[in-house]
Amino acid sequence: MKKILIVIISLILIISIILVIIFNKKGESMEKIKLVVNNQEFIIKLEDNSSSRAFLEKLKNNDIIVNAHDYGNFEKVGDLGFSLPTNDTKITTKPGDLILYQGNQITLYYDTNTWEFTKLGEIENIDEDSLKSVLGNDDVTLLFKVYKGDE
Repeated sequence: MKKILIVIISLILIISIILVIIFNKKGESMEKIKLVVNNQEFIIKLEDNSSSRAFLEKLKNNDIIVNAHDYGNFEKVGDLGFSLPTNDTKITTKPGDLILYQGNQITLYYDTNTWEFTKLGEIENIDEDSLKSVLGNDDVTLLFKVYKGDE
C-alpha cells in the first residue's frame, strides 16, 4: 500500500511539472530574428503564429530589406514586397513591436497605437527613447536576418 501511494504521488509530481512547462511556454516562441537599423542590431522575439513562422521561412531563404517611412510620429512602415498570412486581432502596440499590416506591410512601432493587426514579434530589451533615437525622424532601412544565437 505504501509503495502504491509513493508511485501515485511521484506520477502526480511528474505530471504537474510537465503541465507547468507546457503552460509557461504557451504563446511564447523560441524563435528569434535579427533587425539591423542605422548600424544598430536588435534581437526580435517572434510570436507563435502562422504569420511569424512564414516570415521566418522567408528569412531562411534570404535577408529581407524594407525601406520604411515614418507615419504618424509613432511607427516606421514599409512594403514587404510579398504577402504573409494574417492573424489580426485588436491590440495596442508598444515601442518595439513588429507588426504585419494588411498582410504585406511591415511596421516597427516606437509608440502606441490601437488597431487590428498581426503581431510578428517584439524587440528585446529596448525602451521608447532608445528606439526613437535609433530610428530618427527620416526614412530608414530595416534589414531582417536569421538570428543564429551565437552572434
